[in-house]
This record gives sequence, structure tokens and C-alpha cells, in this order.
Amino acid sequence: MSNLDTRPQPKVCGGRGFVVAEPVRELLSPRHLRLGESTEVRRLLPNLGRRMIGAWAFVDHYGPDDIADEPGMQVPPHPHMGLQTVSWLHEGEVLHRDSLGSLQTVRPRELGLMTSGRAISHSEESPKSHARLLHGAQLWVALPDAHRHVEPHFEYHPDLPTVEAPGLTATLLLGSLDGTTSPGTAYTPIVGADLSLASGARARLPLERDFEYGVLAMSGEVVVDGVPVAAGSLLYLGCGREELPLRAESDASVMLLGGEPFAEELIMWWNFVARSQEEIVKAREDWTKGARFGEVKGYDRAPLPAPELPPVPLKPRGRVR
Repeated sequence: MSNLDTRPQPKVCGGRGFVVAEPVRELLSPRHLRLGESTEVRRLLPNLGRRMIGAWAFVDHYGPDDIADEPGMQVPPHPHMGLQTVSWLHEGEVLHRDSLGSLQTVRPRELGLMTSGRAISHSEESPKSHARLLHGAQLWVALPDAHRHVEPHFEYHPDLPTVEAPGLTATLLLGSLDGTTSPGTAYTPIVGADLSLASGARARLPLERDFEYGVLAMSGEVVVDGVPVAAGSLLYLGCGREELPLRAESDASVMLLGGEPFAEELIMWWNFVARSQEEIVKAREDWTKGARFGEVKGYDRAPLPAPELPPVPLKPRGRVR
């Protein structure tokens, strides 16, 4: 997955100085952007109001889109470093290729997890023969300093553990929830779960007091801690919670995203997560020269060119502004 902004701005993220240490109800509205040729996404993180939730540093929601007569998602090869990408679908399929030689079709409620580590490149596309609808989320997890130079690797987990309650099924993408743990590799204390709620369901989800949380509404009508959250919106919840009340006004689905507040300050630009602007400049140079990030074979179009860096130096702005 790629940030396809043609003029991406460096952002300083992370650090504990701007973490809300108590429960809040902060509704974040998305920016609407194009991803590839025919997919529009709603970007929730980084947001004008908040840049991270735990180690979650990037969240796009897309669909449901009718792509019966369209090519669907078409994202040419592009680089990543310092992060993990999480592909999560409710409808449709995405074909993942990467510079390690991975070739995997990811389907609904299956986890495609790519750890970029020091450097990797990949592409994403709807298969030529694909389902009518495409609906999902694309997310990044920032890697802590101790692990940001690990060897790149790709994980595919088609069968994920679930937590059941009356009217609710929670599927674990990353981390742990209510004693159940995902097989996906995590490098920080984190949780990512997809919650399916039946119409009329009321539930109270157990949380970790030291985590900060957000809820991304995927579909349906859901009320989170008394706040109606429309599909494509994200409710930031702060820290200090032991449980989260949920109420479904219709069949609905949301993603719970949380984790221990990320202590390190990061610089995010385009598809790179780093600790200094010099690292960003070097990564851009390496991608432009065809070095370090490898080659994605089998995608029939040219790789994405790197945007121009902004002419002004980076100005730290923290987790919120």
C-alpha cells in the first residue's frame, strides 16, 4: 500500500507528550484521496487532529466500491522502510507481490502483514478476474528503533483467532484481546481487531488501561461509548479505559486499533518511516537509483517515482496540531 500524495509533507509523529492520558471522544473526519487508478480512500491517520494511535501510524478506509467493470486497485511497485503494512478486506481480493518474491492473494478476513524492516518494495492490485465489490482498510504500524532494521518479510494468516460474545465476533489481526492472541508478528504492545456486530447488539469490550485506542467504523450504524460513528470515520478514545461500550443500530463492523503510546518521535514522508530527515533523503535517493529496495517482478507497469522533497526543513509538530 502506498501514500500516493504527489506532494507529501514530512511529519513528526510519536512521543508521549501529546497522548491523551484519560478517556476522550474525539471524532476524526477523513481526507479523500485517490489510491492508484480507480480507488478512492478515506485517510484517517495521519490526521490534522491526531497522527498516531499506539504504533498505528497510517489508516486508509476504502469502499465498498463497485468495480465489476473497473480495474479496481492498481498500485504499482513502491518502497517502504521502518514499518509494517496491514492489508484487511471485507469484500474483494488484493494480489500482493513484493521484492522478496512473495505472491499472495489476500481475501476477506485474512491477514496480509508485510514487515518492511530496513527496505522492501511491493505492489497491490485487484486480480484480473475479481469480485464485484472492493471494501477494506490499509494500515501501517511503525517499527520501534530496536526492530526497524530487521530483515524484510511477508506473513499470510488466512485463519485468525476470534473472541465471541452475544451479538459480537472479534477477529484478531495483531496483538491480544480478552486472552486471545493473533499469530501476526508484533514489535510493540498493540491490538488490532475487526468487530462484527449484529443489529441491536450491546457489548462491553475489555481494554488495557495503559493503551490508547481508536475505533474505525467500517460499515453499518454503530454507537461507540455514546457517540454515533459513521462508516469511514474514526473515533479517538484516549487512554485510561478498562472497557468500551458498543451498540449496533444495524448489522455493523468496526476496527479496534490500540496500543501502548509510541514513545519515539518519528518522521514520516511518502512511504518511509525514519528518525531523521537525512534518512528520508537517503531512502529517496536509493529508490530513485534502483538500489536497496529490490525489484517487484510480475507487475506489468513501471514503479512509482518518488515525489520531490519539500524545499523547507522539517519542523517538528508532535502527535497532534
